[in-house]
Amino acid sequence: MNAARIIQDKGSDVFTIRPSANLLDAAAELKARGIGAVVVTEDHGPPVGVFSERDLVCALADAGPSALSEPVADHMSRDLVTAAPDTTIETLMGVMTDRRVRHVVVLNSGSLAGVVSIGDVVKRKIAQAEADAKAMKAYIETA
Repeated sequence: MNAARIIQDKGSDVFTIRPSANLLDAAAELKARGIGAVVVTEDHGPPVGVFSERDLVCALADAGPSALSEPVADHMSRDLVTAAPDTTIETLMGVMTDRRVRHVVVLNSGSLAGVVSIGDVVKRKIAQAEADAKAMKAYIETA
């Protein structure tokens, strides 16, 4: 299992937002789409950052409600955590753990291919564990 397969299974639609959008608009989009992070791009160009729920909480804790009118660019994470499509799920787990992030931006030759979340990884690992258990049970029953 790799990043490309995860994106293929879940769909490659990636919501992006402009750096000039305000935090209130970003929060509304996160809620409406049921996602925890959005990739920040200028005119659908290469990613320049990621804005997450964590970034929103930090902005509100630092500046209070007035932060909601500030631009995403002022609060996004600029240090993108990226992976290639052929990155294994085990490597993605390690990167997420080491970098303490819940979203990894997947780039294919510099272009945005998708986003893999910790939820995507956990879902696939649970499915894999269940399949392994089922296979082991079938093996034991026939032995």
